[in-house]
Parts: sequence; C-alpha cells; structure tokens
Amino acid sequence: MRQFLKYVGATLVGLMLFFTVGFLFLLALAFAAASSSDKDTVVAEDSVLELKLDRPLAERESRESVGSLFSRQADNIGLDQLKKTIARAKTDDDIKGIFLNLELVQGGMASLEEVRDALLDFKKSGKFLVAYSDMASEKSYYLTSIADKIYLNPQGTLEFNGLSSETFYYKNLFDKLGIEPYIFRVGSFKSAVEPYFRTSMSDSARLQTASFLNSLNDHMLARVAASRKIAPARLKVISDSMLVHNADDAKRLGLVTDLGYYDEALDFMKGKVGIDKKKKLSLVSLSDYNGAEDEEGRTSGNRIAVIYAEGDIVTGKGGNGSIGSTRFAEAIRKARLDDKVKAVVLRVNSPGGSSLASDIIYREVVLTKKVKPIICSMSDVAASGGYFIAMACDTIVAHPNTITGSIGVFGILPNIQPLLRDKLGITTDRVTTGRFSDIPTITRPLSAFEQQQLQREVDRIYADFTTKAAQGRRMPVERLRGYASGRVWSGSEAKERGLVDVLGSFDDALRIAARRANLKQDDYRIQRLPLQKNFMESLLNGFGEEARLRMVQQEMGPLYPMYEQYKKLTQMQGVQARMPFELNIQ
Repeated sequence: MRQFLKYVGATLVGLMLFFTVGFLFLLALAFAAASSSDKDTVVAEDSVLELKLDRPLAERESRESVGSLFSRQADNIGLDQLKKTIARAKTDDDIKGIFLNLELVQGGMASLEEVRDALLDFKKSGKFLVAYSDMASEKSYYLTSIADKIYLNPQGTLEFNGLSSETFYYKNLFDKLGIEPYIFRVGSFKSAVEPYFRTSMSDSARLQTASFLNSLNDHMLARVAASRKIAPARLKVISDSMLVHNADDAKRLGLVTDLGYYDEALDFMKGKVGIDKKKKLSLVSLSDYNGAEDEEGRTSGNRIAVIYAEGDIVTGKGGNGSIGSTRFAEAIRKARLDDKVKAVVLRVNSPGGSSLASDIIYREVVLTKKVKPIICSMSDVAASGGYFIAMACDTIVAHPNTITGSIGVFGILPNIQPLLRDKLGITTDRVTTGRFSDIPTITRPLSAFEQQQLQREVDRIYADFTTKAAQGRRMPVERLRGYASGRVWSGSEAKERGLVDVLGSFDDALRIAARRANLKQDDYRIQRLPLQKNFMESLLNGFGEEARLRMVQQEMGPLYPMYEQYKKLTQMQGVQARMPFELNIQ
C-alpha cells in the first residue's frame, strides 16, 4: 500500500510539474508574441493601405482568443480603430491610396455607414480609392460604390437585388418534441416570441419588418445613386427587377467601372503611384498599419468617457461580448464620479435582453444626466433593452439605417412535461410548502391563475418601460405607447416620431457631447469604458471556451445559428426586453 501511494504521489507531482512548465512555456510565448506585435510597422514610400474587412466588424477590437495572442491580428475589426486608421492614412504622406479588396463584409448597416463616411472623408485628400471584388455582396458593394475605380472579376458576381430578412420558426419542432411554451408579452408587434408558437410571420411582424427594411433599402439606394451618379429611380428598377445577373450586366448598368482581375487592379494602382508594372506594389494590411495617435496623445486633463455597450444585456458582470448590468453600471458610475470626465457618450449596439439588467443600467444613466451631459450614439441595433438604456440620455443620435425602438417586453416559460413523459419516459413528482412554491416550473402545466399572474407581471414591467421612455423623450405616455407595442423602427422612422433626436454618426455624438460640456475639439481626451479583459484573463479563459465553440461550429455546420438561438433561450432569466432574435439582414 505504501509503495502504491508512493507511485500515485510521484505521478501527481509529475503531472503538476508538466502542467506548470507547460503553462509557463505558453505564457512566455504569448508575452513574446504580444511584445513583437507592439512593434510599429515601417511603411515604405508610395504604399497603399489594403482593407479586406474579412473579419466581423465590431465596436471595439477584441484580442480575447488564444489565436489572437500569438499574432498581430485581432479576432474582429474594431470600428473605432478602423476609422482612426483611415483618418491616419488620409494625412500619411507614405500612403498614396486605399485598396478595398472586399467580398463578404460581416457588419451591420449602420457600422458600414460609418466606414463609408470615413472613406468619403479620406477621398477629400485627393488620394485614390480603388476597389476589387471576385464577388460582391450587397453590403460590400455599398462600400465599394464610392471608389474611383471599381474592378469586378469578369467571371464574378455582384448582388444588387434589395435587402431581405429571414426568420426561423420552431412551433412544429416543439410539437414533435412535446414542448409547450407559455408566452407572456405586451403588444402585437413584440414578435420575438413568435418563432415559438407560430409557423410564419404575423401580419404585424410582416408590416414592421417591411417598413424598416424598405427604409434601410431606400437610404442605401439614395447614397449609391449619389456615388455612381445614377438616378435613384433607375437604381430601384435595377434592384427590383434583378437586372444584374453577371459581371457584364454590372458594367453595362454602370454599377462598376471596370471588369478586370486582381493583377489588373494592382497594375492600375502602380500607375497611380508611379512605379513600373514589373515592380511589386507595397500593400500594407490593416493589421500591420498601426492606429493613429490621436486624442490619446493629448495632454488635456478633460475627458469624454465613451462607454461601449455591445451585445445582449444580461444580469451580472457579463463578458466582452455582452452588456453585464453590474459591469456597465460600474462603468457609468465611474464616469459620473470622475471630475475629469466632463461628458459621457453611450455607444449602444444591442438587441436588448434582461429587463432587470436594462433597468439597472438605465438608473445610472438617469443619475449621470443630473450632473453632466450624456449623449447616446446608436450603432446597428439599439432596440428593446438597447433602447431602454439609451432613452434617458440628453440627446439620442442614430443613423438613418439603425434598427431601434421595439419598446416592449415578454416572457417565455416552457412546459417540458410531455417531452419527459411521452418521449423520454421520465416522470416527476414534488412536495411543496405552499400552493405555488414551485413557480416558476417547466415540468408541469401552468394553471389559468398562474398564467394570469405571470402576465400581470409582464404588463407591469411594460407600463414601467413606457412611462420611463415617455419621460426621457418628453412626450405624453399615450403618444409614446402608440410607437411602442414592441414595434421596430429604422433610425429615420424613429426620428420622425421623436424616438431619437439627431440622425448622425458616432463622431456627431462626440461633437454634441463636447459642445454640451463647453469643450473645444483639442481640449479633451477620450476614456474608453468598460475596460476589456486584459492579457492574462484572455489567456486563462480563452483556451477551453474557444476550443468548445470551434468544435460545436464544425459539428453543427449550417445548424449552428439555431444552436446559438437555443443557447440564448436557455440563458434568459426573468422578463425580457429583446427584439426579434434572428434579424439577419442580407
């Protein structure tokens, strides 16, 4: 026995040493990689900045995964960093132009609007902007349409047939599995719960989707028309009739300037730069081109705090990809109590989430508004709970193609007793100290009285939501409720109804905040909150989660989006202020 324990002890010591040495080795590699990635890239004369935008576009750059720790490339493309990079290229004498090498762009319409505006500002420098695509999606073409030269592969395709939004419905699946969802909601437009008890869109859901989708499409066509000097009515005919079937059609109709291959686009840029076609063109990638030292280098003691609220709204701390009520309440509180912070910009990109978490964050916005200006800048989506946390701000700025509104709440409580009993052969029994001690429960049907009580609570929260929204928007509550009921609006539609104040960008919101705080443009620094996970936290937390997600994605393939929606459903706690789940605009 003593010998056995000796061997076991030696084995455990060996394993501990192995994992310790291995961890320290990985840590050393990661620090070496991080150190090397901090070195500035030397940009040669007559260079061209190449933008591929081949990673998801997010509000802030994230380096949370294991892979990003060992490379110069982040997990996504931070919108703030991308705009700074384009601005830097505008004044960098070594950068002669920008090359948009785009195919499928992963970003929302409002985010693309900000990138497009940054590129239009770049063109004011007189430098060239050239675009090339093997195949161009509607979103990527929205960006490339402003280029001086637009190359499309002669055998490539250009999608120009309007926007669409598709929703998955799970009623038949639930019927087969034996899951009975109890739905509690307020407002006929609160369609987030429809996938669980319908097989298709309701009339109200179809009405609101068609309304804001056409608003977004009309805005896009108007801007493309201005860039390509084609009448908007003509573009509408081209889109609605799907006249673009191939590259020749795109060239004939004036959507692109040239049909050519990648090397031909490079040869054109070589001519613009003034080098021989036999020589190599110096292309600088986004990852290699470091961001500009703009406001971070200012010495002013004044600050404008920018609080990035991106993702689902959840209770607790949350993570880099979610809006945790505790973490964001602390961030807003920190900005409010810091005397150096003269104003706050709340940047919202969220479809909503927990009603309780939204209210916790809302309270901090209200308190901040009493002592210093707080301006909301809406990104791609600021709906339901996303609108909740924004509605108390002094001024709300949204893009015309922002998705917002959806002022409403809902709750879902599934009864899985038929699944357990009839499909799996599992039964349950219980002992309670009171008649309703097991509420909420998912293993038995709810009585009519229990359903009534849960619906009453949803009604109460909706009344609170709309009352606070009316106060924030300074309008009668009955008028506000006419725009609520869970209905989703485009930014343009919301502006017409007083749900937002200004149509504009993040930079517009920043200027408004500075003006309200009586700050000149060069008399403040930006403080970005909340702090993202640091290097060590990413290293300690990234391995298991990243590996698990990749395995699930590989195994499920095209079914992975439905798995993501299932995960969201299982993680919901309490009443939700959330817009329709899968609002995927293509």
